Amino acid sequence: MEPLKSLVHVSGPPNPGPGERRRMLDRAAQVFADAGMAPSEIVRIDVPGRGESEAGEAAVRPEVAPMVPAIQSGSLFGGRTGVMVVDAQQLRAAEAAAAADLLGQPGAENRLVVLVSGGRLPAPLGAYAGKHAEKMTVGKLRDRDAHSWVREGARKRKVKLSGAAAGALVERFGADLGSLDQALDQLEAAEGPVSGEMIRERFRNRPDQPAWRFTDAVASGSIDESLRLLHDLLVHNHPLVLLAVMENDLRRRALAAAAPDIRTFAGWIGAKPDAFPTRKSWEAGRRTDEGGLTKALDAVRRADRLLKTMPEETHQVTLERLTTALCFWYRR
Repeated sequence: MEPLKSLVHVSGPPNPGPGERRRMLDRAAQVFADAGMAPSEIVRIDVPGRGESEAGEAAVRPEVAPMVPAIQSGSLFGGRTGVMVVDAQQLRAAEAAAAADLLGQPGAENRLVVLVSGGRLPAPLGAYAGKHAEKMTVGKLRDRDAHSWVREGARKRKVKLSGAAAGALVERFGADLGSLDQALDQLEAAEGPVSGEMIRERFRNRPDQPAWRFTDAVASGSIDESLRLLHDLLVHNHPLVLLAVMENDLRRRALAAAAPDIRTFAGWIGAKPDAFPTRKSWEAGRRTDEGGLTKALDAVRRADRLLKTMPEETHQVTLERLTTALCFWYRR
């Protein structure tokens, strides 16, 4: 096995969720652990997002400035240094250029720099990392990943967790690994097997699920799963936001049904023909018959009018009825 490079890029999906972010940071921490470095030997730089810095529009913000001596310290003072730059995709152009210049200077053998980013690194740091960094990718967290993580976490804590209980934990917390971790800590003192019913009674929260889980459930015709996810989403989103999600999904289906080929469809929605979301929408639209699309379009229009004119008490039942109907009309 080749020795690990002095520069490692841990990348995840753009706008990572809590679970994906947790896995990215765990992977970065493991890189330092494998190199025999203790947490006290690591300098962590958290790059602020747009509008979050105290310095406003400064070229190099004070939150990022410690990155310079941290990367230089190994070569300047002879000691070994670990540097973790979190949310590196948010570096400004001047900051990214400074980082690339520093990493290109002598002294790489005395430092280990890990760049953690959701999506691509800004130029020219991205180009430098592409040539010189060890690349590690954290994919989008899926339900089965969360299930596997729960089972492994329960095994380590010696918690007797049934399959139904593991599923109930994912229902309650989604892919939020931090919350799942805390829930398993609470269950560590449980005596005997933990059932799904025990989980649902003990934890009452609703996870902030990504909207695509809901639209996927509707597309599959699973009414129970679709309604469960709808109720989760309504805790964190306004009903009109969810209606917009349904409307956008329906619009893509209608365009896919009308397009002569996938390239034409991709042009209509401003996407790449070979991208997975494009292929997914294309296939969904081709599976939906014209009668189902017509009924769905009419139902979404009526739901929009009801949400904007009727009391809030009627909003949930309106969306429940629409969701159930879409499950039937999309099923084929």
